[in-house]
Amino acid sequence: MSDERRSARDEAAADEAAASAGTVDDAGARRTADDIADAFDSGPADTAERSVGRDEASIEADRHPTGADVDDAGASGSPEGATATDDVSVYREHLQRLQAEFENYRKRVLREQTQAVELAAKPVIQRLLEVLDDFDLALMHAQDRPDFDRFLHGVELVYAKLVDTLRAEGLERIEAQGKPFDPELHEALMQTGSGDGDPVVADVLRPGYTLKGRVLRPAGVRVERT
Repeated sequence: MSDERRSARDEAAADEAAASAGTVDDAGARRTADDIADAFDSGPADTAERSVGRDEASIEADRHPTGADVDDAGASGSPEGATATDDVSVYREHLQRLQAEFENYRKRVLREQTQAVELAAKPVIQRLLEVLDDFDLALMHAQDRPDFDRFLHGVELVYAKLVDTLRAEGLERIEAQGKPFDPELHEALMQTGSGDGDPVVADVLRPGYTLKGRVLRPAGVRVERT
């Protein structure tokens, strides 16, 4: 009787231990399943939220850089920016050099033009010096041996030489005697006659000249109407 009771108690204890173990295993399994479900439900969302948060923080940092970031960017600089700065410096120096060269060229041209104008009469003056020398010789001979005919002949030679020199430079005398009066070529110094005809140059009081086809001085004439 004693053995049967002891055996019954052992079986009851074994059944209770098995039931307790099953309950523990079921509870552990349920907790493990719940944890896994929670991980799958919350993990991606939390990860996405954390990623979105980091992206927004990065965009905000790019829009509003801190003073340290600006200082670092200014200190280091990009290669493209340094190259552009060097190009600007080269172009500026080139333009400054061109400007200086043009200014020197302008001054040189102005100086040469001024000299050309000042010395334009040099060839004429050199040829007129020969006429002046002939006049000096004529006056010297007239004082030593006064001979009117020879003196007159010498003056005529000097005059002819002077006319040739001026003609070589383009100087021509205006032929006005007996010509119809032309206000572009003639200057009426006197007028005679009371007729109604066209005015005619009756006398030349002062010769006129043209220089290379242009009127240098109009002829002073006496105009007569017939």
